[in-house]
Formats: sequence, C-alpha cells, structure tokens
Amino acid sequence: MTTRAIDRRPEDARPRAAGRRSIVVPGVLLGLGLGGFVDGILLHQILQWHHMRSGDGAGGGESLTTVGGLEANTIADGLFHTATWLLVVAGVFMLWDRSRANGGMRSWTELAGLLLIGWGIFNLVEGVIDHQILGIHHVRDDEGAPLGWDLGFLASGAVLVAVGWLMARPGGRRAG
Repeated sequence: MTTRAIDRRPEDARPRAAGRRSIVVPGVLLGLGLGGFVDGILLHQILQWHHMRSGDGAGGGESLTTVGGLEANTIADGLFHTATWLLVVAGVFMLWDRSRANGGMRSWTELAGLLLIGWGIFNLVEGVIDHQILGIHHVRDDEGAPLGWDLGFLASGAVLVAVGWLMARPGGRRAG
C-alpha cells in the first residue's frame, strides 16, 4: 500500500492523532443541558405538565393552586434552568477549546450522537431520581402522575442513549 493510498482512508480509519483531545465530555455536557432545556421549556412551561416541586407530596411537592406553591415551583424551575444553562455554557467552551486544539471537529455525527447520549442520560437520571426515588414530580402531575408517562420518559432516555451511542462510536460515524 502506498503512502498516497493510506492518505485516502476515511478519517475514522486513521489512528487517533497524538495529543487529540476527546469531545466526549463536552458533547455529553451539552446533551445534558439541552435535554434539561427541552424538559424545562416543553414540559414545565409550554405544556405545564409538571414543575420541579409539583409532586404529590411524597417528595415535598408544592401545590400549584396556591400563590406560595406557585412561587416555590417557579424558584425551583429557575434554579433548574440555571443549572442546565451552566451545563450548556461549560459544554460549549470545552467543545470550542478541544475543537480548536484538535484542528477542527472530526465528525458532526459523533457530536450529534454525544448530544443524544447526554439527553438520554438526563432523562434516565431525572426519571429515576426525581420521578421514582424522590417523587418531587412526575411527567404528568396534571393527570395525577400516571406511571405510564414516567416509564415512557425512561424508555425515551434509553432509546436516546442507544441511538447516540450508535452514532458516536468510531464505527458509526462518518467524516464531515
């Protein structure tokens, strides 16, 4: 095989360049933050299915029918959005730094996969901790917290992680 033939190999088939810094951590941080934004903006604000502390009381849920309860939920939602925003900011700066150090992005497919993995991890962690263990809220507190919605949320997290992993793994990405 000539040198010229080696140079034509797809980027994914080339050995990883010495000193190349992985984008896994920043990609997953971005996915966690963006997944939190989807949850907070769509489920908390637009659909108003739940808020951070709107659970049935098992986890110290706050009523949405009182001014005090609404204030407590609004503050909790604001703190939640602040945390997701900080994850996105950290992920963007880390991604920028690593991309610059690496001479560019290896693959948009890899980044998209990592974002999906982060979003899926967000759904799984939030679904298990907030919905099941702490009970501070459920996907549909507006309907009395039916278990099917919580299980669907967990399943969506597992699917996002699986699809993201298939996209982000070295054999699953294309250069570009």
